[in-house]
Parts: sequence; C-alpha cells; structure tokens
Amino acid sequence: MSWGTELWDQFDNLEKHTQWGIDILEKYIKFVKERTEIELSYAKQLRNLSKKYQPKKNSKEEEEYKYTSCKAFISNLNEMNDYAGQHEVISENMASQIIVDLARYVQELKQERKSNFHDGRKAQQHIETCWKQLESSKRRFERDCKEADRAQQYFEKMDADINVTKADVEKARQQAQIRHQMAEDSKADYSSILQKFNHEQHEYYHTHIPNIFQKIQEMEERRIVRMGESMKTYAEVDRQVIPIIGKCLDGIVKAAESIDQKNDSQLVIEAYKSGFEPPGDIEFEDYTQPMKRTVSDNSLSNSRGEGKPDLKFGGKSKGKLWPFIKKNKPPPPPPASASPSAVPNGPQSPKQQKEPLSHRFNEFMTSKPKIHCFRSLKRGGATPEDFSNLPPEQRRKKLQQKVDELNKEIQKEMDQRDAITKMKDVYLKNPQMGDPASLDHKLAEVSQNIEKLRVETQKFEAWLAEVEGRLPARSEQARRQSGLYDSQNPPTVNNCAQDRESSPDGSYTEEQSQESEMKVLATDFDDEFDDEEPLPAIGTCKALYTFEGQNEGTISVVEGETLYVIEEDKGDGWTRIRRNEDEEGYVPTSYVEVCLDKNAKGAKTYI
Repeated sequence: MSWGTELWDQFDNLEKHTQWGIDILEKYIKFVKERTEIELSYAKQLRNLSKKYQPKKNSKEEEEYKYTSCKAFISNLNEMNDYAGQHEVISENMASQIIVDLARYVQELKQERKSNFHDGRKAQQHIETCWKQLESSKRRFERDCKEADRAQQYFEKMDADINVTKADVEKARQQAQIRHQMAEDSKADYSSILQKFNHEQHEYYHTHIPNIFQKIQEMEERRIVRMGESMKTYAEVDRQVIPIIGKCLDGIVKAAESIDQKNDSQLVIEAYKSGFEPPGDIEFEDYTQPMKRTVSDNSLSNSRGEGKPDLKFGGKSKGKLWPFIKKNKPPPPPPASASPSAVPNGPQSPKQQKEPLSHRFNEFMTSKPKIHCFRSLKRGGATPEDFSNLPPEQRRKKLQQKVDELNKEIQKEMDQRDAITKMKDVYLKNPQMGDPASLDHKLAEVSQNIEKLRVETQKFEAWLAEVEGRLPARSEQARRQSGLYDSQNPPTVNNCAQDRESSPDGSYTEEQSQESEMKVLATDFDDEFDDEEPLPAIGTCKALYTFEGQNEGTISVVEGETLYVIEEDKGDGWTRIRRNEDEEGYVPTSYVEVCLDKNAKGAKTYI
C-alpha cells in the first residue's frame, strides 16, 4: 500500500489532506494549551479558597481551632493546597512535554511538506514541458508531411501538363524532394522527442512521483504517530500525579478519622465550666405564719463577730441563685473566716475597695518572689560558643550545623589549595605564563586557613560527641547550669513582668539582694535539683481582707499582706498562694487582689 502507486494522479488532494493534518495537529496543541490554562486557573482558585478559610494568625479564630474537628478542617485545607499544587504540575508538564515539542514539530513538518510538494511540482512542470515539446514536434511533422504531399501532387500535375516547360517541371520535382526531406527530418525529430517523452513520463509516474508521494506518506504517518504519542503523554501526565493526589485525599480521610467528639466535648467543658453547684430546692414559705424569713440549711452564716449581718439563703432564694446574678452586683461584706469546707458553692466575693493603679503597680514591681523567671536568664550576655545555653537536642543540632559549615569551608579551602597547586605546576612547566614563587604566599595562607578550620572543627566535634555520647548526671547538669549562670551576666530575678519592664534593650540592673539570691541558687542547685520542684509562682497577690484559715488546706492571711500566686482560681472560688517555701494553701479568691505574669504558662490576666 503506497500513495505513489495508488494515488499517482491525486497530487492536489494529497496536498489538501496533508494541510488538513497539520491543522488538526495545531488544533490539538491549542486544546492542550487551553487545558493547561484551566489547570492553572483551577489551582489558583483552590489555593485562594484554602487561604480564604485558613484561620488568621494571632486572632480569636485561631484559638478556636483547638478542637479536633477544626484541626481536621485545617488539615483538609492544607491537603487541598497540595492538591492544587498537583494541578500546577499537570499544567507545567503538559506545557513542557506536549505544547513545546509539538509546536517545534509542526514547524519542522511544515518545512518538510513544503519541500516535498515543491519537488512534486517541479517534476510535474518538467513532464508538462516535455509534453509541450512532443506536441510541437508532432504538429511540425504533420505540417511537413502535408507540405510534402502537396509538393508531390504539384509535381505530378506539372509533369502531366504538356504545356509546362521542362525547367518548371524540374523545379517542381526538386521542390517536392525538399518537402519530402523536411518531412523525413520532422519524422525523425518527432520520433526522438516521443521516445524521450515516454522515458520521462515513465520516470515521472514510476519513479519521481512514487518517491515524492512516499516521502509525503511517511511524513503524514509520522505526524499521526506523533499525535498518538502526545495523547499518551497527555494521559501519563495526569497519571503521574494520581498517587500524590491519592495521598492528599488519604490525608483528608485520615484527618476526618482523627476527629474525636468526646475530646471536643471535654474541651467545651474545660472552656466553659464554671465550677458552681446547681441551686437547691426552694423552701416553701408559709405566709399564714407571721412574716419571718427562714434560714436555709446551706446558707453561709457568720458565726463570728458581733454586729456583722449573717448571710442567708432565704428570702425568695436570692442566695441560692447567686451564680446567675450579674457580677457587678455588690456582694455582702466579707466573713471573718471562710474555707472550702465551710462554703458550699465557693466563697462570696467581698466588695473590693479600689486603689490607685500606680500604687498597685509599684507594689507589684517592688515584690521579690523566691521562684525566678528562668526565661530572663537567657537574655543577658552573649551566646556561648558551645551553645551550652540551649537544651541538649537544640544544642546538638546547632553543633552539628556548625560542624557541617566548617567542613564545607575546609573543602572549599582545599579546592582552592589544589587549584593554586595546579597553577603553580603550570608556571613551573611554562615559566613564561607566570612566576611560581608568587603563589607561595597565597598557598601558605590557604594552608593556614585550613589548619585553623580543622582546629575549630575538632573543637566543635568534641562538644558534639559530648552531647551525643553521654547521658549527664544530675550533678553535671547542675554544674553546667551553674557555669551558665556565671558565664552570663546574672539577670534580674524579679517576676517576669518586672523582667520585661527592666530595660528596652534587654540589659538588666540588679539589687544586691537579688545577686546574693542568684549565687545561692547557683551554689545549691544540686540539692534543689534532687528534691521535688515546687510549683513556680505565676504572679503576686495582695490580701484585701484578713482571712483565718482554720480548715485543712487553707492558709491564714492578714490584710495588706503580699504573697505569691502558684495556682489561679479554677472556677471554684479558691486561689492557691505561698508565703514561703514551707507555707502555702488556699484562700478565697475574693479576699485577694491577683496580678499574674502574662508570660506565665496558663496565666490569665485579672482586671
């Protein structure tokens, strides 16, 4: 099956068909290009969608995403972002593997087609020229034959006429012979041109045209194969990202399966639990008896102190419903004593006397708690060379990073030394190119740098081996911690709020008592490390009223006394405080004015 033999007379149709094939290929390129634009647009819209529903940083919305369902939604958005990235990969691969290659191939195809049809037209023009020559010699031969026939007839007529002179007859005979000779020459020329035309025609239809059409057929078949390969590539580009898209979808499913409704419910409890007990039954008030308010069994009464009114839960049960009363309603005066066991629903909040803000701030700033904010210890002084101020794992990473950097610098210097050595060898072999001695100084400098870097590397590798190769004992940790305190300028040991306010540039000023406390802390760190660590102070408080802690777990305070807060109110109306290392307990929250450190873990600001 060959176009040269089967379609030898369809030159024009083949020209139209090949042009149609190129148009189809260009249409396919346009289709793929529009597909890439759709993929890019789709990916952009997916990314915008994912970004739109991401929680804003440092906002209340971000805090609400602590629930497992919200975390799953965030994972869904992240996976959708990765999903969009795969559509961008599809667009890029289609553009590079299909559009660019096919566009280049179309240009080559057009040039090849143009060349083949140019050769075909040239052969066609040649055979047409041969045909015209054949027709011309044929007409000339026909004309000469007719002329010779007329000359022969004229001669015979003259020869038969007795009235014609002999000379005229001779002239007519010669003319007839000339015409016969011309006819013979035309015949020979016509025969020669005919043979040549037949040869050319045979070559045209059996050699030239088949070869040209064969090239055109091969060109068209290559175009068809190339288009099929492009379609396969089109499918493969999609198939290559299917596993990654599947992982994205698996991630969404995994995130959905990680949703724990019980955990979310518990988080809601922790977020909104008040700690109050539900109100009890309302007592029946018998108005048939003399007007007399009955005292509720669970009312909070003040058995101490004369002249102070008792707290009653009678009178339309206003006392029992106190958790639902607005907080700005003035509470009754404080009792002389209260404790967790004596107050069923938590202590009543006494009416607090307002003090100037500057007075409270000064008291807070002048207080000196025993438990220091260790975060302030990292602020003073320069960073140690061995990164001993960092936790072990972070220190190991920093040391490893430093060792890798030094090794890269050593390799760079060694490459430079090798290059200088090679250049010196070239100068030794070809002195006209340069002086070898001029490179000695540079070579010595590079070698010296390599040696310095190696010493540095050994030093950091030793520290790295120290971190990786041993498990430090408590005493060693204490000594390193103590050494850290000595290497860094002892920072302020006041509470964290005072620490932040000490200096805007991070420097610190200390009192003599604070310095002595730090020295004691650094010296006795070993002993304190083995004992159970007390709860850190998260702020300070000032007693607004005198409270006598008579029950187990409570602590007595005197009005105006300043203490340390170690556990804030959990909703039950009690705050855990400390007077010194051995004396701590609970007091009613309403009896103290609390000022917490904002940076303390779990601390809340009370206004």
